[in-house]
Amino acid sequence: MTSPLSFAVLGPIRAWRGRSEIDLGTRQQRLILALLLVRAGGTVSVAELVDLLWESDPPPSAVNVVHRHVGVLRRRFEPDLPTRAAGSVLIRDGAGYRLRVDGESSDLRRFRRLVAEAADNSGEPAVELYREALALWRDRCASGLRAGGRTHPEFVAVDGERSAAARAAADAALRAGYVHTVLPAIRLAAEYEPLDEALQARLLLALAADGRRAEALAAYADIEHRLADELGIQPGVDLRAARDSLLRHHAPAGSGSPHAATPTLVRPGAPPAPAQAAIGRPALTRPGAPPGGGEAESRPPAELEFSRPARVERPAQLPADHPYFTGRRAALTAVEELLAANPPASALVIDGMPGVGKTTFAVHLAHRLATRYPDGQLHADLRGFDSGDSVMTPAEALRGFLWSLGVAPSAIPAELHAQAGLYRSILAERRMLILLDNCRDWDQIRHLLPGAGRSLAIATSRRRITGAPGPVGAHPLHLGLPTIAEAHELLIRRLGGAATADPVAVGEIVTRCGRLPLALALVATRSVGRRGLSLPAVAAELAEADGRLTGFGDAHADLAAVFSWSYRALSPEAARLFRLLPLHPTSAFSAQAAAALGGLSLRSARTLLAELGAQLLVEPGDGRWRMHDLLRAYAAELGEEHDDVAERDAAVERVRDHCASTTSAPPDGGPTLAGQACGEALAGLDGAGPPARRIRDRPGPHR
Repeated sequence: MTSPLSFAVLGPIRAWRGRSEIDLGTRQQRLILALLLVRAGGTVSVAELVDLLWESDPPPSAVNVVHRHVGVLRRRFEPDLPTRAAGSVLIRDGAGYRLRVDGESSDLRRFRRLVAEAADNSGEPAVELYREALALWRDRCASGLRAGGRTHPEFVAVDGERSAAARAAADAALRAGYVHTVLPAIRLAAEYEPLDEALQARLLLALAADGRRAEALAAYADIEHRLADELGIQPGVDLRAARDSLLRHHAPAGSGSPHAATPTLVRPGAPPAPAQAAIGRPALTRPGAPPGGGEAESRPPAELEFSRPARVERPAQLPADHPYFTGRRAALTAVEELLAANPPASALVIDGMPGVGKTTFAVHLAHRLATRYPDGQLHADLRGFDSGDSVMTPAEALRGFLWSLGVAPSAIPAELHAQAGLYRSILAERRMLILLDNCRDWDQIRHLLPGAGRSLAIATSRRRITGAPGPVGAHPLHLGLPTIAEAHELLIRRLGGAATADPVAVGEIVTRCGRLPLALALVATRSVGRRGLSLPAVAAELAEADGRLTGFGDAHADLAAVFSWSYRALSPEAARLFRLLPLHPTSAFSAQAAAALGGLSLRSARTLLAELGAQLLVEPGDGRWRMHDLLRAYAAELGEEHDDVAERDAAVERVRDHCASTTSAPPDGGPTLAGQACGEALAGLDGAGPPARRIRDRPGPHR
């Protein structure tokens, strides 16, 4: 039986099959899903989706790109769907698409149902329904998907529904005398809409009703200052009436909150008592859990005074080790040498190309070393290459770490440097392991690294971290492709006897995957999931794809999604060069050839190649740059999608002219290395017409 699907759009866009989160792919795919969810079963036309993805000047292939993204999403939701089948979740409806979701599988539809039920009730039942509805929100609607400051009007309208629900919740709670139940949710909604005067006025009244009159007056002064600074206006009627109520009375009617002046002690790591949970903190959905409030974490109120607990549970936050980890002997030996040095390494920063297995290696390494760090392990996914607001800030990570280390929220400093100082002071007395996954640059992790002491941080990044010196004891560790023997071992470990019995097919698969661990893992998963598909058949499908990612079947989208995280981090100029590089007929090329492809000066080409190298999308060696075959295939698909044929053909002619001039004999008559390389390139260029047309004319993926 297929596990039910569930979706979340009241915050970052997410989806689950049962309790397993679904990778939604690229930003454009998540945008499409977000608008479909906001329509709540209504049809979204293809024209609307084109306008959503391209603010202006969509490419000629825009409609085909939309169909392709929809096809990828459809297979994410229904992975066993036969080729070209329409599916039953994301369906075609006239000139558009719609998403079939029932009332409980979408957090937005559940939110709307709860608000409607609350409006039909009164007293405590209504307040509780409002509390449950507002607890579904994790951020702004479809957060992290803004482009250039533009937010889709329908996303803004959904945000407005939250504000309206918070205002209605405040009114119901003030009438019923249950303000403490919804105050955290009202406060959070007001933080997102600081210029909504009606909502801010209700927050003031709610604070006063909960016995926090001084805080309410301070909040009014802050709102008055913000309105003057940002809009040049004075508070309106609602805010002035709320202020006058504060000044006339100690609290408005309904102030009899039994919890207004009852600070309680919260021990980090222990769940709050029921009353405390209701009073102090809004439910926040735990990352990785389906929406619905079944699993919740909370944030204590900043206004209460807490003391540090006498005993804090030892944090043990490492993700599970990968059951099929194998190989990486050279990297593990290098780590042991760094830890045995004098002084020993205090931080390891692991980099490598997309899909090379950095996180898998880092998690395995952390488990291998965990017993050497008896005071526990901390872990954070910094989401360094996610889009927009979803990237974790150093302050956000430090607050989580300090809370895990036993620091009460009221004792956590507001300023980043003070947070980092407190964090390092605690680590100086302990021996801990810190795993920082998917970091973007030194600025994101430098405050999270231990200072003096015996702790160790392990960080991973899909780019080479340069440009700023790390702290003493921090060492880079480049993770390259596994050896041929290790790649064979990886497949055999996953496939067992089938791989052992057919070493020729295994060798062909390893070659076609370029030894990339992610590609090997996807092929293994596909082989196990399709009964009757032999390894020779898998190898034949990869060979027939002629170097395209479509040879990986449904896993094509998974590879493209992982590669896209690095591609999205490029400047527009570097992204254009990346898309043009597959038009060079060999996977190794000089900076001069890259300049010819891009129509660039040699200096500009070297700068852009350095940017691509920093993102580990190309690698230097022997005076030339090299590109992994699967990255090359991904870049070719991007070129088909974003660049017109005339531009691609012009790039081919430029590199042809460059190679023709370079192969000319020098004055002394001896061949040069560059000349030999260009001779090979010319042979490739002359093999079957312009590569731009050869690539364009290949059968494209199913749309």
